[in-house]
Amino acid sequence: MPEQFHRPIRRPSTAFDNLVGSSGSVEARRVAHATASALVQRARDDESGESARRLIEFTSEFGIDDIAELWADAPAVSLPGALWRLYLLQLSIHNDSQTAALLYERGRVELRSVDAVIAGAPAPASPEELVTLIDTILRGVFQGDFAVALERAAAFCRVQVSGATHVADDYEATEAERATQLTARARRLHTFANDLSAAAGLWRVGSLN
Repeated sequence: MPEQFHRPIRRPSTAFDNLVGSSGSVEARRVAHATASALVQRARDDESGESARRLIEFTSEFGIDDIAELWADAPAVSLPGALWRLYLLQLSIHNDSQTAALLYERGRVELRSVDAVIAGAPAPASPEELVTLIDTILRGVFQGDFAVALERAAAFCRVQVSGATHVADDYEATEAERATQLTARARRLHTFANDLSAAAGLWRVGSLN
């Protein structure tokens, strides 16, 4: 990533559903794959953990735009595509941890699966605990089992999908616009969950690049 950074742009949580990349070129995709691979490798080679710490804290310090420029146009099921989705997920939780906690808890109660256990959040989880959770998942990308980290993130997304869907139903009769926003968020997170799960499978067989 560039050594010089501009002041971060603080986007509202609703921007999570609208952040997309511009049309990318072959060269842009080559750069995306090269930078993603180099950053992950550097963090994994750094036994001090300092590189991982800086990457985990990157969006808090510098915003999302530099990452978007590098990785937003990468294929969804690719190394840069997975990293982009993880950073978007992290940013959405950091920027609005109250909503994240509300949706997660509703999803945990409603969802009949082991996803909440896989994600690893306390039950119930406070906003601060969800911030810690997503940072821990991202740390796993740079210092732990990469595939497990992706699977935890995918499980987290599925719990949030359930929560967003049920809360959207609650709002449907009284706040249709809010219900529509939550439904769009659920669709986006559902796609993220599928992409991250597929990326985890490819990583395990050495085919995620």
